[in-house]
Amino acid sequence: MTTDPSPSPISPLDLGPVYGRCDDPFTAVKTVFTENFARWGESGGAVAVWLDGQCVVDLGGGLADHRTSAPWTDETLQLVFSTTKGLAAATVLSLWESGEFDIDAPVADVWPEFAVGGKQRTSTRHVLSHQAGLAAFTDRITPEDCSVPGRAAERLGSQTSEWAVGDGHGYHALSYGWLLGEIVQRVSGRSLGVVWRERLAAPYGLDAWIGLPPSQEHRVSRLRQEPVPVLTGPDAGQERFVEALMTRGSLTRRVFTNPNQMGIFNDAALHAAEWPAANGIINARSLASFYGLLATGEALRHDTVTAATTSHSLGFDRVLQRENNFGLGFNLGSSGDAFFGRTGGRGFGHAGAGG
Repeated sequence: MTTDPSPSPISPLDLGPVYGRCDDPFTAVKTVFTENFARWGESGGAVAVWLDGQCVVDLGGGLADHRTSAPWTDETLQLVFSTTKGLAAATVLSLWESGEFDIDAPVADVWPEFAVGGKQRTSTRHVLSHQAGLAAFTDRITPEDCSVPGRAAERLGSQTSEWAVGDGHGYHALSYGWLLGEIVQRVSGRSLGVVWRERLAAPYGLDAWIGLPPSQEHRVSRLRQEPVPVLTGPDAGQERFVEALMTRGSLTRRVFTNPNQMGIFNDAALHAAEWPAANGIINARSLASFYGLLATGEALRHDTVTAATTSHSLGFDRVLQRENNFGLGFNLGSSGDAFFGRTGGRGFGHAGAGG
């Protein structure tokens, strides 16, 4: 199965700020999406829905670059931050499904240098479900260091785990990608971004990269930094996270401030590197298609998807400071995160900053 190329580009001028395809039963999606521009000041974006293997919504609109007023078009790509984790996890699961390694064996079986600092029993299953205790770097690291193949993983592999295996979990916001990336490199001899393209993106026609070719850079939309909102009302439950983020030396602060991420995600050099937890570049149509392929058992077998969407880490998240629920790489429903429904529901995926 390949992505449906049928929604032809429609000029943004034809439908005002929003253009594209929206089948009749889903017109409310177009209404809400349009309100993002007309009412809430959205500068540019896209939304897509796949149902039973068919694309039923494929909308875009606004600006791809607020500095030049370049319009968002059918060719525009978007950096999706932590939504990348779902792509990275599926890449690892694909190798496991084909019998190339055992996710329950110690990581050190394929990465011998990892067997230090209390990590001798840590398995890939622990890494996939944010239980590895390597959410933060021990010492300062720069974005440039993180973009050198293997360097971030080498640093993480030499560290001591923050907690014992099986003693809770914490969101590995950036380290997640380099840990999985090194496992993929050791198992396959190729980088995670390359294996993603070979096994999942290219065969299914997904317009998606982890490590963008320079020839595609001109298609990437420009991110705009918005002020951090004041937390009030129902959002005030995040106060515990904000307090931890502002506390010098806390695990939460170390996770989100090392490396310093301010202003780097619009850089072409960052787009070309592999940060498999945070710098995937894709469009809404391909992202929706990817999850459709998982839901229908085409990209991965049903039993693999069932294993990946079975709860492994339900409870208090040491980094996000709230209840969280992870399967093997995917967010699941929980009382602390409404994106994927209630605990025990069938929703799964991965959220990312800005969408």
